[in-house]
Amino acid sequence: MTKIQWKLWLSLLVMALFTPLGILLPAKFKAGEAWGEWGTNSLAKLIGYVPKELMRLADVWQAPIPDYDLAGDTASHSLQAVSYITSGFIGMLAVGLLTYLILWLMGKNEK
Repeated sequence: MTKIQWKLWLSLLVMALFTPLGILLPAKFKAGEAWGEWGTNSLAKLIGYVPKELMRLADVWQAPIPDYDLAGDTASHSLQAVSYITSGFIGMLAVGLLTYLILWLMGKNEK
């Protein structure tokens, strides 16, 4: 593994380990949901309306792990944090494998 690849993987690991801040900080400061992860109902409360196009596209994609929650709604913050990190690693693994597959197919077609 090259030095730049090592730095990339280390950076991804550090970012994954910091993902629980997205649920811990809003809970600590009683800020509600994590910033930018609002559903249409929350958005309507925050800004007073939901853009028409967003309303139309709101149900197009359903997350494979809704709310990054593997442990259930009643789990403690520590268990939610572990669930959040695990979801991050699953997401990184999925994106990494998809990227590898695309690059492999592109290389195969060049030969």
